[in-house]
Amino acid sequence: MQISDWLGVLQTNKTLDRFMSIALLLLVTLVIQIFYAVHVRPSAEQWSVEQQALVNADPTYTPTRSILVIIAEPEPEASIIVTVWALLLAALRVSHASRSRKLLEEDILQLQPGSCILPDDARDHLRRFDQLPQHMRETVVPRVLKSALKRFGATRSIQDAATTVHHSCEIEATRLDSELSTIRFAVWSIPAIGFVGTVRGLGEALESAQFVLNSTNPAALTSGLGLSFNSTFTALTLCILVMYVFHELQLIHDRLVLDTEQYAEDELISRLRTDAAGITRQLDKMQLR
Repeated sequence: MQISDWLGVLQTNKTLDRFMSIALLLLVTLVIQIFYAVHVRPSAEQWSVEQQALVNADPTYTPTRSILVIIAEPEPEASIIVTVWALLLAALRVSHASRSRKLLEEDILQLQPGSCILPDDARDHLRRFDQLPQHMRETVVPRVLKSALKRFGATRSIQDAATTVHHSCEIEATRLDSELSTIRFAVWSIPAIGFVGTVRGLGEALESAQFVLNSTNPAALTSGLGLSFNSTFTALTLCILVMYVFHELQLIHDRLVLDTEQYAEDELISRLRTDAAGITRQLDKMQLR
């Protein structure tokens, strides 16, 4: 089984899908934690020492800012972890939507040009969907078409089948939106983590303020304020990035549902006939052309 097929099967199983999300979060946390321990924090500490030495040597020297110092604290690190996690989850959802969209380019119904579908033929066409791989059967396009065929075979009404297509697409849109709940949680949690760092930094600054009044070294006060502003800056910047990706993903899902509904109207509903007379009229029109 290919990796894409394995991911498709995994996403159709909700329990495994949730387990994969948690496992992905743990993996991202481990990798970023190792990167911080090996590179970010040692480099940030070395940069601070070097800048302090330059200030001691030249009181007029203005220290430069370093991105490593800005993200060195635990709160910016947590914001980065959640951001990477959300982007990977979004990439998986985009991959799933891309596989669903490919079905719109394939002849799933396998109908000959000019052929029609009678109510008694609905069951035969439904069997073709059952022959699809499991990860393909659980995508948007087959589910919508199967619902319309089942309705048409049961009621023998083209109008009912068309109504079912519309209602099925609404259900699929709601389902796709619910699958974004984890990414939506990440969008809201990133600024919350930043505000935690803001509160912690302000708390440290206020706690050390009484000692700064009796000392000529304001480092304790400025370090707390630095943590506060750096956490907020990092979190809000990353939140903007994740929000953009989230809205692009919503747009992909909306377009998929709309294109699926149009595909069902063009390739299925337009071919439905309730009696043999309808087929005869269709053949007559084709001969006139």
